[in-house]
Amino acid sequence: MTQVQSFPLQPAARLADTLTTCPYCGVGCGVRATVNGDGQVDIAGDETHASNLGRLCVKGAALGETVALDGRLLYPKMRSGESQELQLVSWDAALDKVAHGFRNIIEQHGPDSVALYVSGQLLTEDYYVANKLMKGYIGSANIDTNSRLCMSSAVAGHKRAFGADLVPVCYDDLELADLVVLVGSNTAWCHPILFQRIAKIRETRPQMKLVVIDPRRTATCELADLHLPLKAGSDVWLFNGLLSFLARNGAVDQGFVEAHTNGMAAALTAAEEDCAELAAVAQICKLDPRDLLTFYQWFADNKRVVTAFSQGVNQSSSGTDKVNSIINCHLLTGRIGQPGMGPFSITGQPNAMGGREVGGLANMLAAHMELDNPQHRQTVQTFWQSPRMAERPGLKAVDLFQAIEAGRVKAVWIMATNPVVSLPDADQVQRALEKCELVVISDIIEKTDTNAFAHVLLPALGWGEKDGTVTSSERRISRQRGFLPAPGEARADWRIICQVAQRMGYDGFGFSSAHQIFDEHARLSAYRNGADGDGPQRVFNLSGLHGMDQAQFDAMQPVQWPLSIGADGEKQGTARLFADRRFAHADGKARFIATVPRAPRHATDSDYPLSLNTGRVRDQWHTMTRTGKSPRLADHVPESFIDIHPQDALLYGVREGMLARVSSRWGEMVARVQHGGGIARGSLFVPIHWNRQSASDARVGALVNPVVDPVSGEPEFKHTPVRIEEFAVTWYGFVLSRAQPALDDVTHWTRVQGRSFHRYELAGRSPIADHGAWAARLLGVDTAAADWLEYQDGSAGIYRAVHVVDDRIEACVFLSPRPDLPARAWLASLFLKEQLADADRVGLLIGQPVARGADTGPTICSCFAVGRNTICDAVRKQSLTTVAQVTGCLKAGGNCGSCVPEIKKLLSEMLAEVQA
Repeated sequence: MTQVQSFPLQPAARLADTLTTCPYCGVGCGVRATVNGDGQVDIAGDETHASNLGRLCVKGAALGETVALDGRLLYPKMRSGESQELQLVSWDAALDKVAHGFRNIIEQHGPDSVALYVSGQLLTEDYYVANKLMKGYIGSANIDTNSRLCMSSAVAGHKRAFGADLVPVCYDDLELADLVVLVGSNTAWCHPILFQRIAKIRETRPQMKLVVIDPRRTATCELADLHLPLKAGSDVWLFNGLLSFLARNGAVDQGFVEAHTNGMAAALTAAEEDCAELAAVAQICKLDPRDLLTFYQWFADNKRVVTAFSQGVNQSSSGTDKVNSIINCHLLTGRIGQPGMGPFSITGQPNAMGGREVGGLANMLAAHMELDNPQHRQTVQTFWQSPRMAERPGLKAVDLFQAIEAGRVKAVWIMATNPVVSLPDADQVQRALEKCELVVISDIIEKTDTNAFAHVLLPALGWGEKDGTVTSSERRISRQRGFLPAPGEARADWRIICQVAQRMGYDGFGFSSAHQIFDEHARLSAYRNGADGDGPQRVFNLSGLHGMDQAQFDAMQPVQWPLSIGADGEKQGTARLFADRRFAHADGKARFIATVPRAPRHATDSDYPLSLNTGRVRDQWHTMTRTGKSPRLADHVPESFIDIHPQDALLYGVREGMLARVSSRWGEMVARVQHGGGIARGSLFVPIHWNRQSASDARVGALVNPVVDPVSGEPEFKHTPVRIEEFAVTWYGFVLSRAQPALDDVTHWTRVQGRSFHRYELAGRSPIADHGAWAARLLGVDTAAADWLEYQDGSAGIYRAVHVVDDRIEACVFLSPRPDLPARAWLASLFLKEQLADADRVGLLIGQPVARGADTGPTICSCFAVGRNTICDAVRKQSLTTVAQVTGCLKAGGNCGSCVPEIKKLLSEMLAEVQA
């Protein structure tokens, strides 16, 4: 049963009960959203949606906490006057500025002098009109997307192997497989609903095996039968070794290879050059040869194998080769196109797949047609009746911002993304936007790191307000439906794009609804697609979905493409591809790709001896503009961190709990050191989410090297040479306050959203001479007239102060020369009380709760707000030994299940302590 929770919205909200989809990862979970009469949003999983069958991860379950209007961009703004401050303007003024600005720059410098940078957060309809405007009317392919950063290597690998960007499997295959291999994917945290499907089926099929291939020991590994902690960047060696092993041990499906593939001999030759000997592969990958042999043997022995891969494979200077080295192993064994088998790219964003369908990348055309194919260009131009058509690929994301800084691109329109945080070499992106002649940004949040450089800000609709479609990792098209009124003057992205296009003098953008755009998108997918078309039949085909009226579009059910009308007149989707063994290359055959292993472009050295890996944490999303608003999601990992092996920490003079600076040749950042237990020596891990709005200097994108894969253009986020050093401060502290504190004298800070308060983790270099006066200035309190409690130990440097208003806590500040300050969870609970008890006041001064059990500890289960201390107490008192027992006692792990690996690890640690 999915937990249902309510969150405050706005008093004028109308009643609604809407089936929609989650706006986070590529799983595409169905959501049931209800706006009740009290102005609350109730969130539950959609039991009828095939992707999740009613389950939601904690991010999806907390969606109601993110729809309030605080921080929203609600009206168009433009820079004007001598101060160049952003000023409110009318939509007409803003749209005219964008249209005339783009038009004038194009007339002076040509179509390649402008660009769009879009996002997997857009709906398919938004993506479609943006691509149509740029490629078919402006006549340039300078439109790229932040999906370039997460799945473009998968796209390139699919196209090389299959002839088109085609994901052959579906989610059901994860449950049908006898062996699931997760490569470069912390699935338990990043795609928790898929991981729980795997975990649940293993309860009924214990013979099913799970292998995790990842340099880090993540939460996903806690349920794995085998973890291969390979050296970062060595994936091609590992899978070339597997290819050679399979060929040498009789696992080749000779009939399939001969009839349905080309290129096996060249691929095997490349594999055997360096990877024929298992011991040599193990040495290169830094793996135990016995574990490597076990994996190779399991792959050979189990016909039903799914190899699911994500950012750890894609985000590399050899990402496309990594993808193809995986696909090669499935082609060699014929393990594709049948239930329970195949290579599976798990996308990171809710509509990365929809963007690929409409040609949202700079090197693609709409409807899976090819930009470098003259017939395809002519087909799309004819269908659009457009005045021109881009004839060559445009600038990919990293190249685009380098071209902006160089002055070759003079206007950019950024939609629904935050590149000053998310792109590699992020300081370069900032320099580019500072120099750009015209920066237009469509967003839902007013203050972001990127929006600070906008000349024009356009308010867009957010989740819960916009209407259209998205496509999940398994090619399932679902409706994302609006259930909230448009706030302020916000408009749908597709409408904004169309209104600019019309002001630029272009026909073809007279759409009045998302339904009309989807219908054109579906018709284009079927246009000249087949025996009477211009070339082989294209697999991407939505012929069964065009011609719907508005009511039919509103009622549209989730369905997987390719889709057509069956003999009985019913619309039929396709669960998995290549069941007929026919691929999208002109000869119908798949291609083996010879993948020559190569190390990451930049090697570590004496100046930068450590390898930086970046990625996500469980409860946050991208740059936190939405999830950062949720108190529940802030509890699990409240601030950025640097995960480092304890021996490396000792070697480089940094200590757990204290701050450290990580530097590369491109930039630097500061965060708190931790020993998570999953990082190998010589490596660091830092999460991607924190930005200048949430922390003083925790943008890890500033460090990441800008090297990209030569085929896909995807950046190498998983390997940047760095160094680490102590970030010396004289004091540590934190503030919990209902009002904004004054942070002028603070060297380092992180802001954390709480319930009815903000939490700030602080550190400073300047000694504090008078703690009481300093705290009063920080909190803006006249202590002489306030209910002000304080405690000070001058010799130890410890200070605590509390501001109380009408017996209700207003703010508190805790300072110490050491980072081991009092627990925050019990303090946070005091802000929910209407009146402090005497015991609460005592606890505030002594730095710990008086009552036993009041400190629940760091959050483990965000769904039910269950802390580590609560779980430990229950385990000890009731002799709990299994996750199921913990769930039965505390509910922890009983909703989305993403905390189950952590509970399992905690149980193992406690059992080991007892046995010791």
